[in-house]
Amino acid sequence: MKKTITEAGRAARIFKVLSVETRVRMIELLKPRPLCVNALARDLGISAAAVSQHLRILRDADIVTADKQGYFVHYRVNEKTLAVWREIARPVMTIKEVHHV
Repeated sequence: MKKTITEAGRAARIFKVLSVETRVRMIELLKPRPLCVNALARDLGISAAAVSQHLRILRDADIVTADKQGYFVHYRVNEKTLAVWREIARPVMTIKEVHHV
């Protein structure tokens, strides 16, 4: 039996992926331009191996895509996924006004 994922479940998955500061910083670095693992490692001050581990999680969540260019793989933010995530997270981050009569 297939389990249906709720909107709250989708939001929780997004927040889990974003719960690590390094991953949020990686997304910020990748928004303006694609970067390779070594460039990310340099900018973040962590090892290339650590960057690769975080990128695996970001790729699995489809927030980052990979583009092989020669010997290098350049990573970029998946803008479509970012837009979907923004819409899923918006209700969690918005307080609905309650009108009392």
